[in-house]
Amino acid sequence: MTNYYSNGKLLITGEYVVLDGALSLALPTIFGQSLNVEPIAEKEIFWKSFNSDDSVWFEDSFSLTDFNANSKNELNEISKRVIEIFKAAKTLNPEFLNSDHGYKISTKLTFPKNWGLGSSSTLLNNLAQWANVNPFDLLKLTFGGSGYDIACAQNSNPITYQIDTLRDSQKSINIKKVDFDPEFKEHLYFIYLNKKQNSREGIATYNANKQNITSVVSEISDITNQVINATTLEDFENLISHHEMIISKITKQPTVKDMIFKDFKGSVKSLGAWGGDFVLVASKKDPTSYFKDKGFNTLVPYNKMILQF
Repeated sequence: MTNYYSNGKLLITGEYVVLDGALSLALPTIFGQSLNVEPIAEKEIFWKSFNSDDSVWFEDSFSLTDFNANSKNELNEISKRVIEIFKAAKTLNPEFLNSDHGYKISTKLTFPKNWGLGSSSTLLNNLAQWANVNPFDLLKLTFGGSGYDIACAQNSNPITYQIDTLRDSQKSINIKKVDFDPEFKEHLYFIYLNKKQNSREGIATYNANKQNITSVVSEISDITNQVINATTLEDFENLISHHEMIISKITKQPTVKDMIFKDFKGSVKSLGAWGGDFVLVASKKDPTSYFKDKGFNTLVPYNKMILQF
């Protein structure tokens, strides 16, 4: 049996504008996903995916030759996605799955699937390792997106992530490990907003509304550098609040604090696609009771969410 593991992700700065070249800060999480591959005699792929509570959330089998699913439900979107990834991996590496035996595949999340910490990106990175292909190339052929989540899947340190557009619309990716370990991290929390946000819809909204993006990219890149170097909670709060206002103006959406937490005595910042998943909270006092009173019961302190290096 061969085992693979990838880290989950949180994008602290640069949501949306990372697509247009903004320098962004991304943090790999303690949580992630494993992939176990076991050869079997049958010439099929038997797949089973487990949630963090050991419940099975997906199960199917696939032909080893054409990857057709044997699912009785022909409209199974997850099966279609798995087939898409298999075919893309095969395109990138024609030798992939050229064997005289099949495989038993199991995946296991260490976080609830609806948390939005990277169930897709961790799977993609794990499969890329197994198929011996570049995960960023596999991403382009399947889910699309900026790729920062793939970078987090591969790294155990805080990173900056930036896309540079070269001539002829070609792009290069710059990933750098950074020393982001704020002295005030005991005042940072991650709150789950009780719903998973569709990042594709968020990106579509952003692309439809963005204007004069060059100056915004520069401004967000500057904020990212300042966030990394922030030494006080007050400075950090000012920076993330400024970041929120900039993205709010671009996307024509109210900030999450104005929408839900207007009376909160602290700062709240959206992470990734606005409107769901986790938000970052900076607060001098423990904010647990405030958020639980509003029905948000999943509060994870910084040290229990982010990989420590």
